[in-house]
Amino acid sequence: MMFRALTVLLSVTALSVVAAPSELLESRAAADNTVSISSATKFCMIMPRKAHTNIGDSESPGGTKTYCSASGKTSSSQGTLPSNFWTNVAFKSGKGKHGKSYAQLTGCITKSFSQLNPKDGGGQYDSSGGAGGKGNPKGSVCTGYQHYVEIVEPSGPRACIKCCDDPADCPTNKDEDGCPEVIPGDYFNCG
Repeated sequence: MMFRALTVLLSVTALSVVAAPSELLESRAAADNTVSISSATKFCMIMPRKAHTNIGDSESPGGTKTYCSASGKTSSSQGTLPSNFWTNVAFKSGKGKHGKSYAQLTGCITKSFSQLNPKDGGGQYDSSGGAGGKGNPKGSVCTGYQHYVEIVEPSGPRACIKCCDDPADCPTNKDEDGCPEVIPGDYFNCG
């Protein structure tokens, strides 16, 4: 009887290992290729890896890196944004066009952040655009959401980032239209 109970227990254990949830088997994005938005003071964004680089020039393999607020940083592979990166910022979260969740930051940034060229008109990073819809940078993700879109406009000087579960809330096809068109929000008359 004891042998039979042990056999049943081992069979159930083996089945539970085989039937593990699929999300446990998915690969994770590297910490230096992951954005996040929890609040106006706890966030991570993609930025050029090399100092004084135009956003468009950083859009090549290895050209970007995640930079975070001090409270948003989760890995030593991530850079730290200066505490004055946002000179004025608005955080907003809620339900989007089709009732799915989103979180966003919009506002004015300092031109003096070392990674940015202050004269650069800007560019876009995202999780669902780029070659083959694999993201720009490739494989980048937003923690807790299915999609994200980020625009950094140093000469603006403004930036915006939105993480969302519905791709309709994070359009990647307006990359030359600027923050207010891609991510409506408060931009405090930046500039």
